[in-house]
Amino acid sequence: MKNLILTLAFILPSVLHSQLDRSVRPTAAPAPSINIDDSEVFTTENGITVVLSENHKLPKVSFGLYMGATPELEGELAGLSEVAGSLIMSGTSNRTKDQIDGEIDYVGARLRASQNSLRLSCLTKHMDKGLTLMSDILLNASFPQDEVDRIIKQNESGLLSTKSDPDAMLRNAVSKANFAGHPYGEVMTDATLANINRNAIVEYYKSVFTPQASYLVIVGDINREKATEMVEKYFSAWQGGKPNTTKLGTFASTTKNRVVFVKKPGAVQSAISITYPINIDPSHEDYLKLKVLNGVLGGGAFGNRLMQNLREDKAYTYGCRSSINVTENGSWFSAGGNFRNEVTDSAITQIMYELERLTSALVEDDEINLTKSSMAGAFARSLENPATIARFALNIIKNDLPKDYYQTYLKKLEAITKEDLLEVAKKYLTAEHCNIVVVGNEENLEKLLVFDQDGNIEKLDAFGNESKEILPADISKELLLANHIAAVTKTSSEKELAKKMKKVKSMEEVIELSMAQVPFPMKLTRVWIKPNIEGQKMEGQGMVFQRSYFDGTAGATNSMQTGTTELTFEEVVAKQKSYGIIPEMNYNRSGMVYELIGIENKEGKDCYVLKLEDGESETYDYFDKETFYKLVSTSIKTKDGETEETTMTFSEYEEHDGFVFPMKIVISAGGANFEGKVLSRTLNAKIDINTYK
Repeated sequence: MKNLILTLAFILPSVLHSQLDRSVRPTAAPAPSINIDDSEVFTTENGITVVLSENHKLPKVSFGLYMGATPELEGELAGLSEVAGSLIMSGTSNRTKDQIDGEIDYVGARLRASQNSLRLSCLTKHMDKGLTLMSDILLNASFPQDEVDRIIKQNESGLLSTKSDPDAMLRNAVSKANFAGHPYGEVMTDATLANINRNAIVEYYKSVFTPQASYLVIVGDINREKATEMVEKYFSAWQGGKPNTTKLGTFASTTKNRVVFVKKPGAVQSAISITYPINIDPSHEDYLKLKVLNGVLGGGAFGNRLMQNLREDKAYTYGCRSSINVTENGSWFSAGGNFRNEVTDSAITQIMYELERLTSALVEDDEINLTKSSMAGAFARSLENPATIARFALNIIKNDLPKDYYQTYLKKLEAITKEDLLEVAKKYLTAEHCNIVVVGNEENLEKLLVFDQDGNIEKLDAFGNESKEILPADISKELLLANHIAAVTKTSSEKELAKKMKKVKSMEEVIELSMAQVPFPMKLTRVWIKPNIEGQKMEGQGMVFQRSYFDGTAGATNSMQTGTTELTFEEVVAKQKSYGIIPEMNYNRSGMVYELIGIENKEGKDCYVLKLEDGESETYDYFDKETFYKLVSTSIKTKDGETEETTMTFSEYEEHDGFVFPMKIVISAGGANFEGKVLSRTLNAKIDINTYK
């Protein structure tokens, strides 16, 4: 018997192979209907639509409360909803933020809030405790002033990061280009954030967090009887007026191709988005077809057309993607990525080519089959999550979908043909009515003119507002430096300046640094010894995080993370070109390369822009046109194809010992923002440079 089994084991594969023609692709089985249990839906007396999806596999339950208000224009308070959402869990009239966090952690629950939702997840046995906290926040949110101040400060830090983040700049410009005059087109700025206060936040919460038109999605280990009891116990006391539910309607595309440009000085890459609004909502019959089409173009697997063309074939980028963003309040298409400066125009040409190609010919069989298979797989995997069923029920109610929409999803997906894709491509895709948004180096502007049909490129700032043109400078670069030096030294002649500087042998500066993500202040000590010796030390909580020194010809940095690193040749050369308590005094003798670009508005003030090149980095210094104080300095360093950008903002200038220096310094680098308060500056201090080595 054993020998027979072994013989069959060897023979069977050969027999099967002789019966199969492997050159013929197997016919796919027909798409099945999905057996999805209907969620229970009922409405409370105060207007909440409750969607219940029972799942008793695990002893867990979740409650998701979603408001029904339509977004409204915030105008001079742009960003209000975002700030308010961050503060909903900041405290109630019964509990502080720390008490809420502690009680949630004690029972191992998760409680989250956004600008229009509250979401709880917990073990079934802790459901009462979780709902006690959730309802306390819903009914008694207090928005303490100290928490308001903290979140405002966090947003100030975020806005500072935006000014050096090309992807954030691109998102802002895309919003403004597609949805000017629409809530989706509003962007928070320093000015609008300054208008937001606690009263505005409270009013926003009262108008949006109201039971009428809201949805409570309950998922997990709970039955109808218990769910009804919990809803009555914790949500029946919730009252409020009728929210704004006015439909925002459709939004028209541009009538021609227009280029929208955001300047990013020193950028080695261009962030590009070819984008425009589309007239579709989640209930539209074309929605699923359009998702399949987008998968073929650039939203699906790695083998999509944009990736194959611009990455694999042309090597323009690491990634080029497209997206169809469909909501009930506005929808849009986008395609793009980050591309090397020298191929900026070529990348736009190729993306446009792929858009045109989809509108002029049928896609290939393998393209549509791969995309539909990927989407079917993602749909099947989503069914493993109990929350999916409740989300389906919510979508059906909110978007007025057929009741069997998700049961027949796979059949609808399978029925989509190449002809369907060509039809929706002609209907929704275009290469002729696009907002071509580019964030990058100004050297690319001339190459972009060919894409703008009226030859008038629109220039926006980091927040999507109109950018003012750089005006020609009305003084020379030498006079600019002379005026700056005179302003900060309080001198009126070269003789007076030389006499004053001769007395200065050293300086020690101590700055207290704070960061939103760090719970304790840090101390930064910077020292200088004539003629060109410097040191720096960062410490806090009794630890030295980093220290560095330079003796005029060599130096090193020592940090807790990386140990000791010697300065490179380029770094040494750069330090030899910019030194002293007033570096501008030494530019001519040190060989610093600099040019006066012109006059630009910065931080709300007209500034002279001085571009510096020290062999290691490119720096843009902005000097107030009236006072000649330095307001901003942005340094851009490129190494191994990566760009590092550091921006320092100077303010609150004060006179000490005959010199005028800033007392507040904000440093933004690598997405981290530090706010510095100068504690002391001591001229001719006794300094031991060895403590910085």
